[in-house]
Amino acid sequence: MALTQLAKKYIVQLAKDERLYLESLIYKGKVAAHKRLHAEILLKADISELGAKWLDNQISEAFGISTRTVERVRERLVQEGIESALNLAKPIRVKSRVIDGEKEAHLLALACGDAPEGRSRWTLRLLGQHMVELGHVESVSHETIRQTLKK
Repeated sequence: MALTQLAKKYIVQLAKDERLYLESLIYKGKVAAHKRLHAEILLKADISELGAKWLDNQISEAFGISTRTVERVRERLVQEGIESALNLAKPIRVKSRVIDGEKEAHLLALACGDAPEGRSRWTLRLLGQHMVELGHVESVSHETIRQTLKK
């Protein structure tokens, strides 16, 4: 597979064995819908002699998808390979934990202790406010408190 990048466009040029693999996915009985769609996108975008050589807007109109989807599938093929292009992209989320082990211990000690004056019991929001007041966390939602206590 000879893949090159021109300007902002990723070029799809499939080898015969890759075309056969993608065609087998399309005509196979049980394949995930997104996988079949991505295979069809790649076959239509292929510029090799056997390829359809469709433009992105033609592909997007034919399949009822955005041109950005076509661009992303072509880009993943060039950068990560055929299997990555066929599967859905993994979301890249980096979430740091607000309440780690030490802070969790402080939260549990606070929750197990006596409720504040004028209250019969702790609420999630009160626990969050006290965690902030005591300087254990900068800010925390009641949902984070709930999930931590649920563990």
